[in-house]
Amino acid sequence: MAYEVTATRKRPRTFDHLVGQEFVVSTIKHAIEQRRIAHAYLFSGPRGVGKTSAARILARALNCQEGPTPTPCGVCSNCREITADRSVDVIEIDGASNTSVNDVRQIKDEVLFPPQTSTYKIYIIDEVHMLSTNAFNALLKTIEEPPPYVIFIFATTELQKVPATIRSRCQQFHFQLIDLDLIKRCLADASAEMGIEADDDALFWIAKESTGSMRDAYTLFDQIASFSGDHITMEKISDTLGLVGIEEIVQIVSLLSEEKREEAIERLASLLKAGISVEQCIKDFTLFFRTLLFMKAGVTDEGVLGVQTSHIPLELRNAYSAEQLEAALDLFLRLYRDVRYSLSPRFELELAISKLATLRHISSPSSLVARLAELRDGILSGEVKLAPRPREVQGELLPPTGEEAPSRPMPAPRPEPETPVVEETKPVERTFERSDLPHLVARLSDSPLLSQVVQAIVGVETTDGALTLTFSTPFCQGKAQDEAERFKTLIEEISGFRGPIRFVTRPHDEVKAEHEAGNGDQLLSTIATLFRGEIVTH
Repeated sequence: MAYEVTATRKRPRTFDHLVGQEFVVSTIKHAIEQRRIAHAYLFSGPRGVGKTSAARILARALNCQEGPTPTPCGVCSNCREITADRSVDVIEIDGASNTSVNDVRQIKDEVLFPPQTSTYKIYIIDEVHMLSTNAFNALLKTIEEPPPYVIFIFATTELQKVPATIRSRCQQFHFQLIDLDLIKRCLADASAEMGIEADDDALFWIAKESTGSMRDAYTLFDQIASFSGDHITMEKISDTLGLVGIEEIVQIVSLLSEEKREEAIERLASLLKAGISVEQCIKDFTLFFRTLLFMKAGVTDEGVLGVQTSHIPLELRNAYSAEQLEAALDLFLRLYRDVRYSLSPRFELELAISKLATLRHISSPSSLVARLAELRDGILSGEVKLAPRPREVQGELLPPTGEEAPSRPMPAPRPEPETPVVEETKPVERTFERSDLPHLVARLSDSPLLSQVVQAIVGVETTDGALTLTFSTPFCQGKAQDEAERFKTLIEEISGFRGPIRFVTRPHDEVKAEHEAGNGDQLLSTIATLFRGEIVTH
């Protein structure tokens, strides 16, 4: 017996065997039972989901000798002839190769003759959107008022290319993509019928790669079965087709999360050396970070994730924030678009992997602003406290008052001079310092604008008895200059400083350089320096 591919062997013969199209099946079956049979049907949807099969089943249901019936017998002469594509009353036409108006005129001439052995004369036109405009126009009148024994069934993958005048004369049915789990079950049944053992993860991968098309799934299954022998495994698929296994991706990303850049690049080099293409690596890494992003959002359906969650360790799921996963996904999507114009696609991939080592430190400007605002509110409310500066006595750093000094070896005693010298120390006048800025903000709480102006102070310096306040923008410096008397009064109340005050603006070049070089952690470090201490959260 001649070999028959799985897609043909498993083609549905009845409506009950048409999987994944419950709405279409139930509607057509009820219409046949109630004898509400339309003169024209339009089946649309992606490739390989059962449009042509449904058209042939409908033809058998209408011309079965026991019908019209929603369950054709399959054994009468009409059913056998339609199944074998030998029926003279069921004409199947390829719209892609019969596009001219002359082909349609031939149909118009043929419909004048009634069916020979069946109840209906049925025309199945596949890929109907390929017909020319003149052909569609020639078909309009025939579709609108055909003889009572003629039925048209159109199938198309591009509904938008079918003229509205044609669509309005047909009952339209849209076929959907088939669920991944359903495709996997059908593949398991096919492998059992063929006596082939197939691992669950291998069937899952085949179903995922079919992207909802049952015909594509069966075609890929036949190809894999041809080199897998009697046992289909994911390892054989990866080795033969040059895929990056999920385990390899997990290992590389785990190394990157630990900032082990060198080891991650070496493992990537071993993958490329094994013959895996750069494009395939990019696709697999893109899918992996998409899966992590969806899992971070709470998605648990493996059909949506595209990866079996058992292969991803828990610590890696929680290694990155949603914002960082979005950045990684965007990186690989842009890389796939740009790699075709690259000097070396491999260099582009290695650069992307190297960038992933710093993924933990990526923050968007909006998140940084939110963190700074949260820190400011915490300081003003007292929830975030500033650790006091260590005291400096005779060149040695001492712990803040109230804290125990850390244990350290005692230095050797210094010999005392024969004649001790006693110097008079003058009391040091109190000056306004950076640590006083939060107090100044609190005093200006009645004026939100001036509070923001104070927060724009980036430098506090006392030179020759004069206090210099440096602002990040000319606008803030100007507003402070306008309220100079109020600032002077509040600074005197806070610190006792009574000298002159100057308001200046920080040079633009310094601000620009800091902005280009800064990130979230550096900004927080700058804030800690600004307040002269560590940030302690309670």
